[in-house]
Amino acid sequence: MSFKCPLCMRIFSQRFAYTQHAQKCLKNVEVEVEEDDDNNDSEKYSSEMDTRSNLSSEYENDKVEVDDDNDVQNMSFDSIGSAISEMSLEDSNFENILDSSEEPEIFEEPKNLNTKTCTEFPNDAYKDLMLLVTKYKINNKGGNEIIRFFNKHSNLTESPLPKNIKQGRAFMNNMKFSNLEFSKVLITKHEDKDYFLYYQNLIQCIKNILTVPDITQNFALSYENYEYNRESIYSEQNTGKWWKTTQESLPTGSKLLSIILYSDATTTDTLGKSQLHPIYITLGNIPIWRRNKQDAKQLLGYLPILEAANKDLVRDTFHKSLRHLLEPIILLKDGIDLFINNENTWFYPRVSTIIADWPEAASFCLVYKSSNSNLPCYSCLVKRENLANIDLSVNNVILRTHDEMRKHFENDTQRSVCIESVHNFFWDLPNINIYLATIPDRMHHLDLGLFRYQIIFTCDILKSQHVNGNKLVEEVDHRLAAIPRFPGIKIFSNGLQSIARLTASEYRSLMKVMIFVIDNLYDENNNEVDNFVNNDDLTKLYEYWNEMYILSRYEEFSESDLEKFNDAIHRWAQMFVKAFKFVSPSNLKLPKLHSWVYHIIDSIRSYGAINGYTTETYESLHKYFVKIPYRISNKKDVEPQLLRTIKRQAISIRMSQHSVNPAKTPRTCKFSARLFKFSLQDANTFLMKKKIPYHNKVWFSDIAISMDSEESNDYISDKGLCYGQALLLAEVLTDPPLNLALIQWYDFKSKRNPYLYGCPHLKLIELYNFVAIESIHGVVHIVPQFDKQNEYFVNKYIF
Repeated sequence: MSFKCPLCMRIFSQRFAYTQHAQKCLKNVEVEVEEDDDNNDSEKYSSEMDTRSNLSSEYENDKVEVDDDNDVQNMSFDSIGSAISEMSLEDSNFENILDSSEEPEIFEEPKNLNTKTCTEFPNDAYKDLMLLVTKYKINNKGGNEIIRFFNKHSNLTESPLPKNIKQGRAFMNNMKFSNLEFSKVLITKHEDKDYFLYYQNLIQCIKNILTVPDITQNFALSYENYEYNRESIYSEQNTGKWWKTTQESLPTGSKLLSIILYSDATTTDTLGKSQLHPIYITLGNIPIWRRNKQDAKQLLGYLPILEAANKDLVRDTFHKSLRHLLEPIILLKDGIDLFINNENTWFYPRVSTIIADWPEAASFCLVYKSSNSNLPCYSCLVKRENLANIDLSVNNVILRTHDEMRKHFENDTQRSVCIESVHNFFWDLPNINIYLATIPDRMHHLDLGLFRYQIIFTCDILKSQHVNGNKLVEEVDHRLAAIPRFPGIKIFSNGLQSIARLTASEYRSLMKVMIFVIDNLYDENNNEVDNFVNNDDLTKLYEYWNEMYILSRYEEFSESDLEKFNDAIHRWAQMFVKAFKFVSPSNLKLPKLHSWVYHIIDSIRSYGAINGYTTETYESLHKYFVKIPYRISNKKDVEPQLLRTIKRQAISIRMSQHSVNPAKTPRTCKFSARLFKFSLQDANTFLMKKKIPYHNKVWFSDIAISMDSEESNDYISDKGLCYGQALLLAEVLTDPPLNLALIQWYDFKSKRNPYLYGCPHLKLIELYNFVAIESIHGVVHIVPQFDKQNEYFVNKYIF
């Protein structure tokens, strides 16, 4: 296949070379592509150039015009806070972005368009067309064909539709909704380049969150001293110590409005060459279960990303942007009235927590980012050589405070405490210690942090301390591929070959099965290898990890729970250090290890359960607010284009009439015809023949059966549960009919030691029974014990 440039007629054999040439050629040649009603010229042009060159050429002449007299431009569009959850329901459609045959979206407004702002479409046909185009990501060419088809067959003297899709998009861009306005302001200028902050007013953003349906149900208005058995309970944020001390500092009769921020620069292309820096907001007053949904969060703005060798200028730009976003907190000396649950309530907004990965947290705290600095922890003054020391006394863990850090900054001794030479804006905010408010989040600290290290170091140990180390890694891959399938668990059919690209969700799938993969993997130290890690210790490490991780997911913590959690953390950390200190290049001087061991318990006491500050849903927001809008932009001056794309999507969702599917009534099992019959005496032989009908694999379901109180005394059970394979569902035609399941039972492998690694240790026995389907407790994940015959584990690590 060859590619011909329509401008200079040169022919290229490779698409990449042609694309590079087209971009250069366009700089020397002005191309005007006029689009008539039939779009003939555009179609011809599209047939000669691929999508990438189309995108470049169209946008050379279609610049986004900005009328900016005061370096501030308002771009109005509808709130998407209440719509984002419905946007996720359209996930499959929302990801169906421009393919290689589509032309790029044009953002230039037609000259003859009436740019008067409005809140309604001219007519229903116009509205339905643009909602269709927006919802299904139809490009300009396809949309224009729809317009032409409609005009041809409608027999109307005057078309109710826009002249073309560009005009329709421009109309949507000019629609105005007062409840959400994004603005841009010049933050700094560097090397003749302006760096803007695109942002939403903080108070208006908060009001948008409060308009989301049911968001204010159980809205926390005061500190709750929650106790059980004379123990303090920490769950929601208003049960933590920070809320109590902050509320006591406010005027009598006022309420605390807790602001939670999340910020994370994210790449926008597959090569990672381009970045955007969104910052999001939610409220700590909202219950955790509701707050962790996508529509409880709002995009606060896009922070400028300064490219400069002067890193202090980069940091100063970051904090200037934060000051502009959060300055209303300082200016609202008398608080603000908000309409909550049908009445006005007097609030004082305060920043409670900031959720961020380690580099981002260092930017908020303005401490040295490098883990090789003398004091690498942003929360305390621990020395680098003590990062792997999990037995530090309280005197060795001195917390950072605003007063102390500001004093070093003013005395020009900031290097002694490893903080940057830039004024920290958060020193000026009330009721916050930025060094403690920037809390460790579970996803970055555990899923993508410490557990990732644990997997990498495990592979290093297998390779280094065994003659056949590579074969052991291959055996790990083989076992991972052989794990039985189960809902919510990814099967790694290719093993750990792509570990560097695993997502947090995939690491959580590994957590659930790695203990069974490592179990019984290799023999003892027959070759007398130094610092040998035996198989039992390595398996125990994964058991301790799972115990600690499950505790971290508690919805509430009593003081005794925190003590138990702290013991679990130290038990795992001791085994982690013991196993990996000789294979870690840094000797386990990992800031995340120290932070998790020494600061997570205090974070729970201050701000509530860890589930309240996880980043899973924030990460998914990147897709809607950054990645997908970026992919349909022209990659130049992208922020205004992103905001217009998000605006049109919000308008589409707001104005669409969503039909509610009626709830389906659960139905009992229905049996249409008899498939076969057999004698119960020959059940074993018959069923063995029938167990291989599905892709040459055994076809059954592992289930747990609830035993009644009388039967549970006759068997060893797992807290009233027994396990079996459901081989057959049957209906006995009595009055009323009986719905039964034929079960082949598992039994405990050892009566004396029924559990191994905290999981029931089973064997499959030749015992069959029919049980009532109603007694089935649920499906369970049963994993074979590798290199053992007829030995199984019930996976208790499904979290």
